[in-house]
Amino acid sequence: MSGTIRAILNQKSREVFSISSDATVFEAVEMMDAKNVGALLVMKQERLVGIISERDYTRKVVLRGKRSREAKVAEIMSTNVFTTNPSEGVDECLRIMTDKHIRHLPVLDGDKVVGVISIGDLVKHVISCQQAAIAHLESYIHGGYLG
Repeated sequence: MSGTIRAILNQKSREVFSISSDATVFEAVEMMDAKNVGALLVMKQERLVGIISERDYTRKVVLRGKRSREAKVAEIMSTNVFTTNPSEGVDECLRIMTDKHIRHLPVLDGDKVVGVISIGDLVKHVISCQQAAIAHLESYIHGGYLG
């Protein structure tokens, strides 16, 4: 499979949703719901300091009996954030996400966040590549191959 993260970012909105570590978990979940995303980047000014996901909420708030209106994002966010860059290959990102059991990868160009990719974004890309390969092979089989 071919392709880079840059190609995926060019196909989707580059809008990055973020929240402060001082916000409550309730505010984070509310924002995830409003934006229809499964994770938010936690930023301090322009610097990535963590990520908070629906999984963090479930495991670190619900299961531990914390109150989302009182708990701060800083208490439950993941601070060991795996990232990628626009030049990285799709296959490598799939490997990282699978090996580390994560669903979202912030994309950094140097220290600047330029996007976020999800496992769903990668799967859509893989399916698109496979469909293009199938169409190419069908064309070849039926004699329409020009190349």
